[in-house]
This record gives sequence, C-alpha cells and structure tokens, in this order.
Amino acid sequence: MHRIGEIAELAGISLRTLRHYDEIGLVVASERSNAGYRLYTQDDVERLQHVLFYRELGFGLEAIRDLLENPSASREAALRAQQDLLRQRMAHIKAMIDGIDSTLRLMKEGVRMEPEKLLSVFGKFNAKQYEDEVKARWGNSDAYQEATKRTALFTKEDWRRIQEESAELLSRLLDAFERGLDPTDQEAIRIAEDSRLQISQTFYPCSREMHAQLAESYVTDPRFRAHYDSVRDGLADWFAAAIRANAKRPVAGE
Repeated sequence: MHRIGEIAELAGISLRTLRHYDEIGLVVASERSNAGYRLYTQDDVERLQHVLFYRELGFGLEAIRDLLENPSASREAALRAQQDLLRQRMAHIKAMIDGIDSTLRLMKEGVRMEPEKLLSVFGKFNAKQYEDEVKARWGNSDAYQEATKRTALFTKEDWRRIQEESAELLSRLLDAFERGLDPTDQEAIRIAEDSRLQISQTFYPCSREMHAQLAESYVTDPRFRAHYDSVRDGLADWFAAAIRANAKRPVAGE
C-alpha cells in the first residue's frame, strides 16, 4: 500500500486534488495507517489511473464517476474505451500537424492557402467572416501587429509546444473549477496569471488590464464562451472572474 504523498508524486497531481477525490468518493483510500494517513491499495491506484485517463480526455468528474460506476464496465473494457478515445485524439492531432506542415511548405513556396483549406482541420467555419472581423476589431492595434510578426516566425515545434501548454493550462483550469475553488482563490489567480504570461510570452505584451478586457469577450462573445463552456458549463464565467481578480491584485512594488 502507498501513502497519499507517494501516490500524488507518482501521478503528478497535488495532495489537494487527491484529498478532493477522496472527499467526493471518486477515489477513496481503502485503508488508514495507525497515524491516520490515507493508504492506497492496488485497486485504488487502478481506479485513480482511470480517473486521470478520463480527465485527460476532457471528461468532468461527475461523468467520470458515472463511467466508473457502470456495473457492466470491466477494467479491460474501460481501458479499451480510453484507448479508442486517445486514438481519435491522436488522429486529430496528426491532422493538425499535417495541416501545419502543408502551410509551412506552401509559405516557403510563396503560395497562400484558401481559408477553407487553412481551417478544414477545425471543422466548418466561416473563415472569411472571422478574418475580416479580427482585422476590423484589432487590425490597427499594436497587439495585433506584434502577434502577426511573431506568429509568422513560428515553426511546427513552436505550434506544438503552444498547443501542449494551452492543453496543460486548460487541464489546471478545469481541475480547479471542478474542485469548487472560488475564482478569487490564490490558486485560481495563479492560473489566470499564468494564462496572461503565456499570451505575453507567445503572442504580444499583455498587461493585467488588457487581460481583464480580453476576459470580457470570454463571457460576451458566444464563440469564446462556447470554447470554455463546451468543456464544462460555467467555466467561461469562472475563468473571467479569476482573470478580473488577478487584474485587481496589487503589483509588487506598488
């Protein structure tokens, strides 16, 4: 059997997350030591593995509970289902990488792809309308100009790194939201600040005030809201509140 600290380190998650899983009955430590520490059996560890697999795939905690508590689902069946979902995700990621490869190749040849081909990997989308709107709203801004210059130099590895960083940030965001953290909690504010820093380091200098203005679009623009609320209902409002709380935080030295 393993103590909670050992399991947290092995799984790469926080003690707070493991305790939350225990409290809500998702992954409960079957034993306790004489000193009262949680002790995890092999069955407990296998259940945690399933939870983490499903969480990586974007399932909410309640959905994961339903999947795990389905009496007709065996461990092998659950693993095979997870395997199928991961293969689907891998195929989608491969399609995105192939799309980037094609774009880079054509850019070197001086050929511009049609919007439909540029965005085909993301599904149906009115590319021309979106491009016009972006230019109309931000085309003359310093941020837009800076982002255009930076992204023109990005390599395939840069885009892959950005995608991985964004996925990791979204996973942290979802985990905090599902643990019921208040958006003004220090952990939530840290996530908001990391989001701001990612924008600054990747696309354009983004102050806290600018980030707060951007957060308003997360709740007022249907497309931005759908991006977050499709992951979990209410996530857009929660994230926007965390960003506003971060913007109000005193800056060191003030």
